[in-house]
Amino acid sequence: MRARIDAAARAAGRDPAAVSLLAVSKTRPAADVRELAALGQLDFGENRAQELIGKAGELADLPVRWHFIGQLQRNKAAAVARLGAVVHSVDRTSLAQALSRAGEAAQRPVDLLLQVDLGGPEGELGARGGAAPDDVPGLADAVAELPGVRLRGLMAVAPRGEEPGPAFARLAALADRVRAEHPGAVELSAGMSGDLEEAVAAGATIVRVGTALFGRRPLASPHDT
Repeated sequence: MRARIDAAARAAGRDPAAVSLLAVSKTRPAADVRELAALGQLDFGENRAQELIGKAGELADLPVRWHFIGQLQRNKAAAVARLGAVVHSVDRTSLAQALSRAGEAAQRPVDLLLQVDLGGPEGELGARGGAAPDDVPGLADAVAELPGVRLRGLMAVAPRGEEPGPAFARLAALADRVRAEHPGAVELSAGMSGDLEEAVAAGATIVRVGTALFGRRPLASPHDT
């Protein structure tokens, strides 16, 4: 997988070291995380707070960096913040405020990314989550004022039923706009097992890969990575 990412970066004229791999371990046992960690993979993503908390407890002996990539409820913000997890899915000010309070209480700012809705089919299977693109600059401004968080960039999932390249290009343009006002927002979390090449070509700095690392899940999720 690392070779595939490196090849995509070189094809786009980018330094492969500028693209990091986030192993999406949701629904996988802690033993699978431990196995990948033994190979040098240290960044892992979860989409349910309870599962993240459980795995973090089982793997407390490992220098793992946790990332939260699902829809986060405000009442779980403190638990996620205590783990030092990077939250990729902030799409509203109220959630950012809850994370800020948790970061202040933990005396450790929470790194977060704003999730952008890139569109897609109507209905449950097409719902990827995220803030509307037009709302993202304002959300970024509001988040940047909060004392307990650090705005690190944007995240998105490509729309279903469309070529991912144009969507990722729109995301990259929005990321440039946000970065112009907030220079610390350097991360762009985009691309999964099936479309990481297009995401890297558009400037992704983090690709989220589950299936290509762990194999198919027994019950496929509509948000498979």
